[in-house]
This record gives sequence, C-alpha cells and structure tokens, in this order.
Amino acid sequence: MLKNAPVSGSVEGQAIPPQPRESRLLAEAVLLGVIGALAAQLFLWALHLCSHFFLTTIAGYTAPTLSGKPGALSQHIGPHWLWLIPVVTTVGGLISGWLIYTFAPEAEGHGTDTAVKAFHRTGGFIRTRVAPLKLVASAITIGSGGSAGREGPTALIGAGVGSIYATYAHRPDEERRLLVLMGMAAGLSAIFRSPIGTAFFAIEVLYGGMDFEAGALVYTMIASIVAYAVNGLFGTWAPLFSFPAAQGGAPHPLTYLWYIVLGALAALIGTILPMVFYGLRDAFRELPIPNMFKPALGGLAVGLLALEFPQILAGGYGWIQNAIDGRMILGLLLVLVFVKIVAFSLTVSSGGSGGVFAPTLFIGAMLGGFLAALLHLPAAPFVVIGMAAVFSAAAHVPIASLIMVTEMTGSYRLLAPAAFAVLVAYLIQNQLSQRLKYKSLYEAQVEGRAASPARYADHVRVALDLLEQHRLPRNAKVGHIDLVALLDSGVSLKLSGRRELSIGELPPESFLHGQTVQALVELAKPQPIEVVAILRNGKVVMAEPDTPLQSGDRLMIVASREAQQVFRQHLAGAGVKTINPAGHPASGSSDSVVS
Repeated sequence: MLKNAPVSGSVEGQAIPPQPRESRLLAEAVLLGVIGALAAQLFLWALHLCSHFFLTTIAGYTAPTLSGKPGALSQHIGPHWLWLIPVVTTVGGLISGWLIYTFAPEAEGHGTDTAVKAFHRTGGFIRTRVAPLKLVASAITIGSGGSAGREGPTALIGAGVGSIYATYAHRPDEERRLLVLMGMAAGLSAIFRSPIGTAFFAIEVLYGGMDFEAGALVYTMIASIVAYAVNGLFGTWAPLFSFPAAQGGAPHPLTYLWYIVLGALAALIGTILPMVFYGLRDAFRELPIPNMFKPALGGLAVGLLALEFPQILAGGYGWIQNAIDGRMILGLLLVLVFVKIVAFSLTVSSGGSGGVFAPTLFIGAMLGGFLAALLHLPAAPFVVIGMAAVFSAAAHVPIASLIMVTEMTGSYRLLAPAAFAVLVAYLIQNQLSQRLKYKSLYEAQVEGRAASPARYADHVRVALDLLEQHRLPRNAKVGHIDLVALLDSGVSLKLSGRRELSIGELPPESFLHGQTVQALVELAKPQPIEVVAILRNGKVVMAEPDTPLQSGDRLMIVASREAQQVFRQHLAGAGVKTINPAGHPASGSSDSVVS
C-alpha cells in the first residue's frame, strides 16, 4: 500500500468528510424514518378503526389481541355467534376490490412484491396514489377479518413515501431506489418494533438467492432505527410479543435434534406455501368475473372457514401469543397450520390487500407449538423458532427472519438454536423447490444482483455509451449474452455461436410503433433473434415480449449474421435502420452490422 494513500476514510490522521451525496442521503434516511413511523401509526389507527367497526360492532366478535389488558388473549363471541363473520369479510373484500381495481390495480396483493418489483423494474417509481390507497384498502381488508398481515401494506406504504419524496426532490433512479428501501425499512420497523431485522429485510427480500443490496444497509439501518424511536413515543419500545424468561435458557444438546426436525418440517411447509398461494392466484385470474369482485369471493370463502376456525381471521397475533404461552391444544395447532395456508391465500391471492409475513409467522408458530406439544416440551422456544424457520424458507430471507423474530419476541438467547433451524429450513427448501414453478412467496425476487433488471439496465447503459464512443476491443470472447460478463471481458461485439450484436433504431415513420417486441421477433422467423434491451429517451427499458415499441427506440439485437440479414430484409419497409458504433446510419449491406 502506498504510504500517502488514504486509509479507512482518513488522511494523515484526519477524517475525510462524507461526500455531499452521502450526507444528503443520510439526512433523508432520518427524514424518512420519521415519516415512515408516522405513516405506520396512521395505518395502525385506520386498522383499529376498521376492525372495531366490522368485527366488533357488526359481527360482535373480538379476537385475542396484544394490548396487555386483562382478558385480551381471549376471544369474545357475540349473541349472533359467528354467523355475521362471512358477511363482513365479503363486504370488506368488495370495498377493497373496488378501491384497488378502480384507482390503482398495482396495489392489489401483499404489497411487498410491488415494492420489490418497483426496485428492480421501474427505477423505484411508485405512483403517488398507491401509498394512501394501499393504507385504506389494507385497513379495510384486514379490519374486516381478511386473513392477512400488516407487513406487505406497510412495506408498500413506506416504499411509496420514499418514491413520492424522490419525485418531488427530483432524484435520479439510483437514489430513488435507495429512498424506496429506506421508506420500506422505516415503516416495517415501526410496525414490528424490529429496527435491525427490518433494515436487513429491506435489502435481503430483493433477491431469492444469498445476495443483499449491501450498499443500502447503512441508510435502511438509520431509517429503521429512527422509525423505531419515533414509534416508541406513541406507545412502547417493548417487543411485540411476550416471551417467558424461564424458557429462554440454553437448550439441552439433545433438543437440537428436535430443532433439526422442526427445520425440516418448516422447509416442507415453506415449499407448499408459495405453490398454494400462487396456485390460487392463478385460479382467481382465470375466473370469468370482473377483478374487483374477486376479493369479495375470497373474503366469503375465508368467512365460511372462520365459522369453524375463527383463529384464521386477520393477522392472528393474539393466537401466536397464546401458542407461545402454551395455551393451545395439540390437534388444533396442527389443523391451523393448513387452514391458515388456505385462508391467507384466499384473501391475498384473490386480490385482497394484505401482507404475507404475519400469516407465515402464524403458520410457523402453530407448527412449532404442535411439535412441542407432541414431545411434551416447553412451547415458547419451539413456537419462536418455528416462526423464524417457516418464514425463512417460504420467503428466502434467512438473515432477516432470524433477527426480526428474535427482536419481535425478545428471545435473544434463542439466536443460536433459531439460526440452526433457520439454516436447515432454508437449505432444504432451496433443494425441494428447485424444479417448482413458484419457489418463494415473493414472486418479484430475482436470484441475485447480476440478475436484477435495475443492474441490467445500468450495464446496458454503459455498453451503449461505449458503443457511442467507439471504445470497443474487437476480439474478446464471451460464452453467452450476460452483459455483466460482457463488460468484465471487455465488451465483445462478436459473440459465441456465430452471433453478433447490433443496434437498430425505429424512425418516426416505422409501422412497428405500438407493436410489441414479440411481434418484432416474429417478423424475423424462422431465423432466431434476441432483443436484448431498448434505449428510450435516455433510459433503458427491459425488452419483455409484451413491451410496446415506440418511434425513436434504439434496439440492442443479438443474432447470427445470416439472421440479421434476413431480419433487415423483412424490415426494409418497416423503417428500421442499423447504426454503427458512432451512432450514424449504416448501409443495408452485411457490413452495417456492428462487429
């Protein structure tokens, strides 16, 4: 190392001040922490209001709660028994469905996926109306008894706040994505009182593999800690659940064998969950009725299930606490594992607005409680570890789930055995789900940073800049069209399999304006071509099959030289011109292909 080189942020013993951009982002993390906590409080207030109106006043039913008041962990059934439950769940689904599909269809479902999709595919942009609409629709869905949780709505509300701020502050996409993660972490921290776990959740939930958005961790951590502190001013800083101190000691070494069993069972449940959840989603999409009525249908089905199992209503936090306290019987615990899977899938997959985190915790709690009751062992450790293991497996967020659950329950002494079970569940579920269509509860996850469309767009933009500047080596070889590898290897224009990269532009008169990428590809058949990306108004647009084309689009195309010749012949009347590295139109000969 050079003697005069700066080391660890200092020069000759003096600290280097942070860059202006970093200072601004740190300040914005604090700001979004405050706003995220206030938004979470507003959501909790709206949720309490709707729950009191729909369930308590109309249906005469009160579920166990975590209020700490005497009798709070017992349910109360009114004079009409449970017969009005299907009515309120259906009405709640009807109102929620009308709001969502009338004003912002992207607000349907569990919310976190929408935030993850925004990060990867829209530069973090979320429409302004989405956050307030998600707040109202989710409060109605969950408050009327919909079997869903607070995590998804809060994540999208917080992310939406971050996106709104980025819009009015005129932030570029890179910073907008960071602000979205900050808002998500802040809202979740306030709801779940888990400042460290939610900071990790925001950067881990983006990817299905073991990858993180590590560069955002400092900002999400600050936002979540500030939100946690602000939220405490409205109530308490205590953990969400109460964990009996007497059961928090180090487990007997033989108990670890049962935690392995619990982890394996959690892996099985974590494999089943996404398949049921998205299987029902696909089934609802095929129903020949307007989308706005589908959440009402899902609500009706949940209400009918609740006639026999009222424990499935809403988030079920009170029932989780009952399981921790060992107050639930063996048979009911096992049945609720599977009934809750169906119930929350009916609520959210039908288009209702609610999260999947709380239902997954509920399922893990019942699974752990069942195993503890079967073995005649203390319930609390198995319930807490079951919660972490099932969510880790089903959502592919092992680090976040481990920290969040221990923070939410205050069971820090269980970190080692919980980590053991979480690791077992995560690894087994990864193997079991390899060949399945749906591997995770978060469909918008990508495998890793290199697979993120957000990163892909950045790499394409750099590649196009190099093309414009004619700064390209001629003979570097790559194995496939992976732009990360392409850039690492020096950006080759001659690819394997006798394929080549070329750039084409759609002029104003092109008849392809308004047509899809798939229609463009069909024109070249039987020769195969691949539209890698679209450069539009200085931004990179992902070339999905259904992406519409616009005049002025510049297309990155990969195909063999023969295929490119056929392609140009087909497009001779389409007004497509091939350009060279300097960006000027080239002739129609084979030399016009950049090589």
